[in-house]
Amino acid sequence: MGLAVFLFLCLHLCSFSVDFGVAAEVNDEVKIEVLSTPENCTKKSKRGDLMNAHYDGYLAKDGSKFYCSRSEKDGHPKWFVLGVGQVIKGLDIGMTGMCQGEKRKLLIPPSLGFGKQGNEKVPPNSTLIFEVELYAISRGPRSMEAFREMDSNKDRSLSKTEVRQFLIQEYEKAGSPKEDSFYDAITADIFRKSDHNGDGMITAKEYNVYEHDEL
Repeated sequence: MGLAVFLFLCLHLCSFSVDFGVAAEVNDEVKIEVLSTPENCTKKSKRGDLMNAHYDGYLAKDGSKFYCSRSEKDGHPKWFVLGVGQVIKGLDIGMTGMCQGEKRKLLIPPSLGFGKQGNEKVPPNSTLIFEVELYAISRGPRSMEAFREMDSNKDRSLSKTEVRQFLIQEYEKAGSPKEDSFYDAITADIFRKSDHNGDGMITAKEYNVYEHDEL
């Protein structure tokens, strides 16, 4: 199984040509160009999966970059749940059916991006280009099965120690252990976004809520 925790960090390459190139697959108006795939693909992403990815966003009209996950905040790959609105609709569509280790380029129309309103860095009615690299696909984070697995003392709440230890075990199981600072940063962000009453614990009620992030 994967990193089945509720990491609300929304979505590696920080430069690429905006020339979309070869004809791409069309999926609900999102054009998908597969840039590379791993030799072995035992699992493909689906709605409800927890995704860990780097992604960069560009305006199609002039190639200017409006987002790069490598330079945002701590620069870690971003976490989000696929298909539940934690990212823009075009990313939910364009990252469905991906393999771990796969890279894609997505051309996203305004209706599946930021629409008529745009946002701080994206003008209204903008077509977007994203290049994404998927690192991990894990079981969806909001099942009570996943909660029980993390809740080692069975008190129906999660401590920072329990969440951190679970992260360590899952990364080691996947063959990609990290430094202590990595686990500390992710654990701190989980509690910042999920420990709503600030008591240092995440209850089952707090855990079982989807949140929206910046994209």
